[in-house]
Amino acid sequence: MPSDAAEARAVQDALRARVILDEPGPPPGRGHVTGVDVAYDDDRDLVVAAAVVLDAATLETVAEATATGRVTFPYVPGLLAFREIPTVLAALEKLTADPGLVVCDGYGRAHPRRFGLASHLGVLTGLPVIGVAKNPFTFTHEPPGPRRGDQSPLLDDGEEVGRAVRTKDATKPVYVSVGHRIGLDNAVAHTLALARGFRQPETTRRADALCRRALREATG
Repeated sequence: MPSDAAEARAVQDALRARVILDEPGPPPGRGHVTGVDVAYDDDRDLVVAAAVVLDAATLETVAEATATGRVTFPYVPGLLAFREIPTVLAALEKLTADPGLVVCDGYGRAHPRRFGLASHLGVLTGLPVIGVAKNPFTFTHEPPGPRRGDQSPLLDDGEEVGRAVRTKDATKPVYVSVGHRIGLDNAVAHTLALARGFRQPETTRRADALCRRALREATG
């Protein structure tokens, strides 16, 4: 773990070179998909991570795990991964099933240094990972059309770093970006396949519910 923000940015810059961008990734609707999420108790400096493995075809839960840790890095925009990664890795290591594709509630290349949580987690685990965030980081985009499946590019100085994707008619889009070992078109296809009737992918919904429940149990 880095000791300060400057060291953390240097770590991101070093690890970014290991991101793999030329693999298509697993096809939607097959194998396993895993949602990861975290919940915090700031008063206790406590963080709980959850990992939930789903069957990609049926969205039935295959396996789940949680881990509890201490927050060891301050909140700094763009460096959130350093607060979450250790506990998320611990939860993934407890899984009894192959994670397959991992879906983060966060960013991959849609990050100022092109190395958000999804990229960081992908490089450290070697797994294909995508980021599906509720809000854009700082990048510009045109509003996508109003129907499910409509999308528009997230742009940074003309470079497409992700997509704003409408997962439900007349509902705010989510923001999809590549983390590691998957292409952007495929990341969007996975997001739509996992968002069945809700704005957020089912992977994120299940992991969010599990980590919140585990945090309540950890704090009494």
